[in-house]
Amino acid sequence: MKLIKQLLAAATMAFAAAGAMAAEAPDALIKRISTDVIESAKADKEIQAGNQKRVMDLVESKILPHVDFQRMTALAAGRFWRQATPEQQQQLSNEFKTLLIFTYSGALSQIKNETVEFKPLRADPADQEVEVRSQVNVTRGEPIQLNYRLSKSGGGWKIFDINVLGAWLVETYKGTFAAEINKSGIDGLIKALAERNKKLASKPVKAAK
Repeated sequence: MKLIKQLLAAATMAFAAAGAMAAEAPDALIKRISTDVIESAKADKEIQAGNQKRVMDLVESKILPHVDFQRMTALAAGRFWRQATPEQQQQLSNEFKTLLIFTYSGALSQIKNETVEFKPLRADPADQEVEVRSQVNVTRGEPIQLNYRLSKSGGGWKIFDINVLGAWLVETYKGTFAAEINKSGIDGLIKALAERNKKLASKPVKAAK
């Protein structure tokens, strides 16, 4: 009987924690992820040394669960997304996700003494999409603008676009995707991304830019 009560108590706590996580405000979510990732990168000597697997593991465990890669890929592909088959959409999302992991990993491996400063959130409680603004303060040079677009779904807030130095990631890739699709079709874009990811996988993580 005592064991059953303990299990019920543990289950109740787990559900409460899950509910609190789902209700987490978008700016609080980004702040928590950013702080966790930066502190983990600073404290891990393997990451500082450029250990690709360690950096990739950090990105996959701390960041990926909070990103809507399918929506991000659909926005980057634009009107061509509707022309792709479900299989092509999945392949394209997977390759784009891998490319972004390499890109983010390259940045993480170079974190030393940077800090992140967050701007006040400009949003109404009823908003389903918001922008969380922040800047990365570096030891030398001007702060780096880093903003996030998030949308709310049944599973909480998810990132679907990132702005670095005034350029939104989706818009940046939109032109590249369109040019490759016009030249070689959806399969050509998938192949091009796969080849780029293969090259990045063979390089030290610091070279993945």
